[in-house]
Amino acid sequence: MSQRIQDCDALIAQYRPVVSFRVRRALGGDIPDWEDVVNEILTQVLEKVRNGEFRGESSLGTFIYTVTSRRIVDFIRRKTKILKSGPEPSVPPDPQESLEASERADQLVRHIRMLKPKYRDVLFLFYFQELTREEVALKLGITPAKVSERLHYAQKLLRKKIRK
Repeated sequence: MSQRIQDCDALIAQYRPVVSFRVRRALGGDIPDWEDVVNEILTQVLEKVRNGEFRGESSLGTFIYTVTSRRIVDFIRRKTKILKSGPEPSVPPDPQESLEASERADQLVRHIRMLKPKYRDVLFLFYFQELTREEVALKLGITPAKVSERLHYAQKLLRKKIRK
């Protein structure tokens, strides 16, 4: 039994640098998981040797190289899958853009308040209450065509005031 442990230790000592080099080269040294991948590969090799999956048809080095290559591919696939399914990191809002958007919104509110009530009411019901043209028409006692007309005219007035 102790001979077997010494053989395993010798195997690990001999092939760890080679496997480490191959994994770091494939994954990049800046990936902190590369050492875990190396340990998993060596553990997997030892298990396969103990279970008789290594039949000696090739050299042990070739066997370890094959296991290493497959494990690297598996690691990359798993990481890619995680990255694809994960949410995209949101870009923090630019303070200047947020301020400008807030100012535009305040300006729009001021201009809407200056509109005649018939235009202001149509805008409020359609855009803020999210009613359909037909529902707005029923509430105000006008036709849906008249709602469309007032919406269009109110938008035209707002664009004109904002440009000034």
